[in-house]
Amino acid sequence: MQCVRSLTLLLLLVVKVHGDFVEPLQPHTSMRSLAESQTRLPCHYQAVGEEKVVQVTWFKELADGSKDQIITAHFSEGHTEFGRYSGRVKFESSSPTENSALLIPSTEESDDGSYICHISTFPNGNFERHITVTVWILPISTLDPVILVEGDSYRVAASCRAVGRPPPRLSWDSDLPGQSQNRTSEGGSVSSYFSLHPLRSMNGKKLDCLVWHPGLSGPRRISNRMEVQYPPDATITSVPGDWFAGLENAELVCDSGGNPKPQDFTWTRRGGALPDGVSVVGGKLVFGRTLRLNDSGVYECVAKNIAGVGKAEYPVTIAESSQREGFINDENFLLIVLGASAAALVLVLILVVLLVNRHHRHRNRKLERQLTAKTDEINSLSRQNSFRRLNSVSSDPRAQPEDYALLRVDSRMKNSQMSLERPIYKGSQSTLGGKWTPAGGVELDELGRPVIWHEGRESLRPTETDGEKEERRRRVESFVKTSNMSLDSGLPSSLVPLKVQQEEGPREPDLHLGEGGSPGVEDWAPTQSVEEEREDDDDGSSSYQISEALTNHFYLSNGFLRPRQHSNAILLHPKGQII
Repeated sequence: MQCVRSLTLLLLLVVKVHGDFVEPLQPHTSMRSLAESQTRLPCHYQAVGEEKVVQVTWFKELADGSKDQIITAHFSEGHTEFGRYSGRVKFESSSPTENSALLIPSTEESDDGSYICHISTFPNGNFERHITVTVWILPISTLDPVILVEGDSYRVAASCRAVGRPPPRLSWDSDLPGQSQNRTSEGGSVSSYFSLHPLRSMNGKKLDCLVWHPGLSGPRRISNRMEVQYPPDATITSVPGDWFAGLENAELVCDSGGNPKPQDFTWTRRGGALPDGVSVVGGKLVFGRTLRLNDSGVYECVAKNIAGVGKAEYPVTIAESSQREGFINDENFLLIVLGASAAALVLVLILVVLLVNRHHRHRNRKLERQLTAKTDEINSLSRQNSFRRLNSVSSDPRAQPEDYALLRVDSRMKNSQMSLERPIYKGSQSTLGGKWTPAGGVELDELGRPVIWHEGRESLRPTETDGEKEERRRRVESFVKTSNMSLDSGLPSSLVPLKVQQEEGPREPDLHLGEGGSPGVEDWAPTQSVEEEREDDDDGSSSYQISEALTNHFYLSNGFLRPRQHSNAILLHPKGQII
């Protein structure tokens, strides 16, 4: 028992120390190869440790079980080729004991079989790999077309043959209504036949043969076109126009179909021979002279090919004169009419374009005039609205005449009071001034108003004569009367035209309520001249009216007369705006 264990351990050690095949891994391997191409038989043993490959030998197994030695390589004596394999095989590597792969540069069908790679090692003995090689032969194919004639019976139109290993498969690619039949013979030869009833419509149609084989990536196509022969179909044509006596270069042409194209043409005239001076050139009948009246007749063309005969007839009538001239005149007249119509149409179009353009220009000018008129009207209305805003006090129905009069009186009186507080400006015009009394007040006239002083350019007049005082009194009374007339008329004196006031003589200073409600000068309506006013003898009545207006419509505040609030009172801004 112990001996058995010792031997087992020894065998395990031996197994572990010897080498193994790197290629192929399996003891039995199968592979394919194509004829006339290179075949590689793999064999690579990898030695381990002290093991060494001594010799490599390739064998081929024969059908009877024997072995046929192909080539041998010794680690020290080199390699040797044997028998019919000499010159046909070789090792892939220059060191066959390291890489023992065998190459067959040009594989033949006889190379199909089983091969043995035998490796002799020291000290572990011999090792082998078995490789089965299947040699494929790519198919050799041919296609034989058959020429058919229209009218023949059902028959073979084309045959396709192919030889290969393994045997190929054949098929047809066509739209023709036919049938195929395949046959296989010994040696891997395959044949296929395509049959049909031939018709002239099948001529030139596709009829391809497809060869299928496992050694090919796809089917191999053999192109072919169907050929069907049929008789010609003759027709006769002539030069355009009518035939008349004296026509030159007249000819008849025999057009014929058919497969193949006919080369034999025969021309005849029914009831007799061809006229003299006429020749046959291919499919043409040429008149080498001018036509005559006796050239009339029925001409016949016969075209022949190997499939049959085609015939055609053409009647020729020779007229005494050409009718083409009348047609030409008619055509010329028609062309003239068409040209005149086209010209008239063009003129009408041009006239329409001009009229439309003129209409648009007239309309644009009219629109421009209307736009200008509207613009002027808008500008005029804007100016009128500006004047109306300036004179809106006079047109407001809410304002009563007495309110306007009281407002003017108050403005004039307040302006007189303000003139006492302003500095006296030197100038050529009259101003309102005041003379301070010893008590610190302002000197007033007999009506209780500040004294009006006239200021010159060079000096002031501090005193007045009696005549000047009388004149001043009349002017003041005239001024008051003017204010009373405004009350009676119901219209403010500002509505008096400027031109009339300028023509009437010297102007009194205009008084109005300035900015901030303070009375001002120059912006109220101009007053009329004192010389043109009528004198009023009733001084007491004027003074009473002024006192009553001051009491009812004004109040004294901080030394200034200010208007009382009234529903119909309207105040004007110096710029003409209603406050």
